[in-house]
Amino acid sequence: MVVAVIVVSLQWSRKNVSQLAQRHNSTLVPLIMIPGSSATENRFDSLVKTLNVNRRNPHSLLKIRVAKNDHLTFSGQIRPRDHAPIVVVGFENNQDGYSNIKNQARQFNIAFKALNERLSFSRFEVVGHSNGGLIFTVFLEKDYSQYANEVQVTKLMTIGSPFNFNERSINNKTQMLSDLIKNRRELPTNLNVYSVAGTKNYTSDGIVPLTSVMASRYVFQGQVKHFTTMTVSGSDAQHSDLPQNRQIVSLINNYMLTAKRRYRVRPNEPELH
Repeated sequence: MVVAVIVVSLQWSRKNVSQLAQRHNSTLVPLIMIPGSSATENRFDSLVKTLNVNRRNPHSLLKIRVAKNDHLTFSGQIRPRDHAPIVVVGFENNQDGYSNIKNQARQFNIAFKALNERLSFSRFEVVGHSNGGLIFTVFLEKDYSQYANEVQVTKLMTIGSPFNFNERSINNKTQMLSDLIKNRRELPTNLNVYSVAGTKNYTSDGIVPLTSVMASRYVFQGQVKHFTTMTVSGSDAQHSDLPQNRQIVSLINNYMLTAKRRYRVRPNEPELH
């Protein structure tokens, strides 16, 4: 019996070491996108299409839909030798509110665990629009530590994420912001964070106050490796238009995607660096 236990233990150990080595040597770095409230896993179709313009090797698109009962539905696929695929995680229950954001973070953990088991990757990056940025931040503070030894998140870009909901004064901290600040020490210290705001009228993007987006500094600044704030303006800087905003597409292309190929811009349109 002792010999049998030793043999089984050795086989498990060899399999585990092999899996860890495969993960460590993987060149796959997926970009995971999370939409905001009232949006589905199809929210970023236009964004991905724009990112793939004039690319010889376009980014694959894999979608995960999380049902209210936590059931996962996968659609799309990742092409062989695509080292920077895009994965979108959407929720059937996509309503607004702090309690639902916490539930979506719990469901994202289920989706991420399934994705982590299906694919061998040691690094990943995340873009969250609106509440999507909040969902991932809650996940980072609550559940990410269980994966941190095997899989590292290196970059996070939040786009129009209302870290203080609709409050226009930082003196009026919502319960969500207070909790995020309280648990900020759980955030990975090697993370690069980009907080992007839309400024249709220089005070908000039409829905989310600029001060609410900038409240992200109280969560990330001084805790992660780098924290950078950015703003975009213009006619397409309204909250719902931000994922299609060409300035933001350029930011994602230049700052987030591991593959360094850049899509062509229109004549006389500068690239952001």
